[in-house]
Amino acid sequence: MDFSQRLLKVAANPDALTQLGRGLEREALRITPNGKLSGEPHPAALGSALTNKWVTTDFAEPLLEFITPVSQDVDHLLSQLSDIHQFTYSKLGDEKLWPMSMPCVVGDQDEITLAQYGSSNSGRMKTLYREGLKRRYGSIMQVISGVHFNFSFPETFWDALFGEQSEQARQDAVSDAYFGLIRNYYRFGWLIPYLFGASPALCGSFLENTESKLDFEKIGCGTYFLPNATALRLSDLGYTNHEQSSLKIGFNGLDQYLDGLRKAIRTPSAEFAKIGVKVDGEYRQLNDNVLQIENELYAPIRPKRVAQSGEKPSEALSRGGVEYIEVRSLDVNPFSPIGITADQVRFLDMFLTWAVLSPSASMDDAELECWRDNWNRVVLDGRNPDLMLKIGCNGERLSVQDWGTRVFGELADVAKAMDAAAGNAVYQETLARLQTWIEQPELTLSAQLLDAIRAQNGIGSVGENLATEHANGLNDRQYQFYSEDVFEQEAVASVDRQQQIENSDELSFDAFLDAYFADIK
Repeated sequence: MDFSQRLLKVAANPDALTQLGRGLEREALRITPNGKLSGEPHPAALGSALTNKWVTTDFAEPLLEFITPVSQDVDHLLSQLSDIHQFTYSKLGDEKLWPMSMPCVVGDQDEITLAQYGSSNSGRMKTLYREGLKRRYGSIMQVISGVHFNFSFPETFWDALFGEQSEQARQDAVSDAYFGLIRNYYRFGWLIPYLFGASPALCGSFLENTESKLDFEKIGCGTYFLPNATALRLSDLGYTNHEQSSLKIGFNGLDQYLDGLRKAIRTPSAEFAKIGVKVDGEYRQLNDNVLQIENELYAPIRPKRVAQSGEKPSEALSRGGVEYIEVRSLDVNPFSPIGITADQVRFLDMFLTWAVLSPSASMDDAELECWRDNWNRVVLDGRNPDLMLKIGCNGERLSVQDWGTRVFGELADVAKAMDAAAGNAVYQETLARLQTWIEQPELTLSAQLLDAIRAQNGIGSVGENLATEHANGLNDRQYQFYSEDVFEQEAVASVDRQQQIENSDELSFDAFLDAYFADIK
């Protein structure tokens, strides 16, 4: 079947297109009133970063991460994320949240405090993993922020697409479909940084900690930019693992993916071995393999399944197949107080649905590299009207505008089907707005941000002004989905849960790590 036939099958059941599962994870750095990176620990009033289900930390103590539950309603999803932000702001004192993906201003990397999760073995392991990241790649790379979008199709979608199946056949069919989506994401997902990339410029303090050979231009006293860049966060300036370049992790199916992932966490790295694992009684990293753990794999999209207690991500996938996918290539939207908008969520709904319904041939390593090259061209030069992208590895080329227009033509069919299922026109309205961004690159988020940086003579002033604007708006709003009491109760309960974990440890930390990594030694 082709794309149109598959779309007709799923559109026959409105629930298949109205019950999509979505969750958001938004990262944000805490900054001081004068725009510097906060040196204060994670606010105690937010509870335990180890166990709070809504507010945690990522790499560093000042790098907050906000997590929503799964929602089938876009407005509910964004209300949940807004409420989490609102409660957090009520506990930040005079601090604010930096509204961009790329950090500014960061001084000495040693001033960045690793995230702390208490004295339990699991908490200490999380901090040690971050110590390894710091020693491998530097702290500055780890305080880049992003928005992760978790997405799944309902059972009614798969019922419509595949008909009646046994449990194992359904599990295999769903996993294969998600990997088809992932391959199409690599082929066409460059549309996401083109439209929503919001890191065309960098603070000079970030560049001081890199070895970039890019030909940057300068604005004001310390802002560097590329004229047509969209998402420098996704370039080699961002968090990438060059040691991973020798690993060939394919996306032609679950078995191939898991084989590659398992190899990655078992492959020793001569470079990382120089760091040492335990030196003079102090751990420096979890191990000296190319990946310490599976989460270290850099990828713009990941297949996922909710893990059971004590289960590694690959074990969860092996047990039950792919349950959802995690889109990791979204910059923080600096113009939104919560880092993302309804239009962005709805575009992702349409794009990912189109990607899973469109034909998706298998992809070898050479083809994957050709598509990655397209991503890099868009990231560094995406708003260049003369930019041409490869069509696979066959030598043919197409402009961003021509190719984007073709994809939007089929997205229009998805939008109509989604609107028909819900009885409104919101997806078609979203697509119409974003269609103008394909035709006019100056409307994209990266162009809007670069215009603001030029007008305000630097990224620092833009960031501080937007942070103040967002803080005022969040402090003045009313809770829409949750309540302050619910957040207060979770903060207290999370501290109790952390204490219980710490009291339940029976192994020493060394024995705990030996047990955790027993299968890869």
